[in-house]
Amino acid sequence: MDMRDLRYFLHLSNSLHFARSSRELHISPSGLTRSIQRLEQELDVELFERDNRTVTLTKAGSLLREYAIKTLESLSRLRSSIQEQSTDLRGQLSLFCSVTASYSFLHDLLDRFRKSYPHIELQLHTGDSAEALVRVSNEMDDVVIAALPPRLSDKLVFLPLARSALVCVGPAADCPVQQLIKGIATESDIDWKTLPVLMPETGLTRTRVVEWFSRRGISPLIYAQVRGHEAMVSMASLGCGIAIVPKLVLDNSPMRDKLLILPVMTELEPFVIGLCAIKRKMSDPLISAFWSEAEASGPLIQ
Repeated sequence: MDMRDLRYFLHLSNSLHFARSSRELHISPSGLTRSIQRLEQELDVELFERDNRTVTLTKAGSLLREYAIKTLESLSRLRSSIQEQSTDLRGQLSLFCSVTASYSFLHDLLDRFRKSYPHIELQLHTGDSAEALVRVSNEMDDVVIAALPPRLSDKLVFLPLARSALVCVGPAADCPVQQLIKGIATESDIDWKTLPVLMPETGLTRTRVVEWFSRRGISPLIYAQVRGHEAMVSMASLGCGIAIVPKLVLDNSPMRDKLLILPVMTELEPFVIGLCAIKRKMSDPLISAFWSEAEASGPLIQ
């Protein structure tokens, strides 16, 4: 059984999305399909049930997933034992983060890491930061950059890199929303029934904002539920509504000069942003090397 086919299968068993897995594995959709078909032919079973909308694992697929996890972990331990005898580390390391995190944290870190370990291939995936913890927990990526949740799973380990306040922003340009926020000095000046709010679809920001409204008995006017802080900043700058985002995202956005920070929700708990990985995989020499390089940078929290 080919190890590459097993890796492709394991990724797909987590994502349950052929297009997403083919994109993140850097393989064509037809190539991914052929890889799965090889496994199905070798085992004489169907591994996935597919229709026009969904992909699910069959019972045989679930059994193979357990086998794939154990087999690939055994291979990783073998590689670790071999590479402990050498300083010339080789292999692939998968890293996931948001677009903002990629240019806020990774440039200097990756520059140092590549100089220290030129033969480690880094596979960088970007997307909504709200997906980060799920992706690392499902072993779709080796390391992610994520916001620290109130309770971190015992399976995970976290290395703080920075702290970012949550800020409420609205459009600076003349538009109906700008007229609604003009002159706001305190939260009591806001009519939440008429001021449109951009709400994150998922993630820690959504949790904290929903709790803030709930404690005050406010039912806000939700204009849209948006995936990703960067998209929320863009929509707020276009006058679609107000948005609550990490200040780090605002500071690094090309739209920052088109937005106003409002004196609203100032007591929201800041984000602690850092690296996250599965604890039991920290013995992997590639993950350990990347983690150590980040630790050597010293704490970045201000």
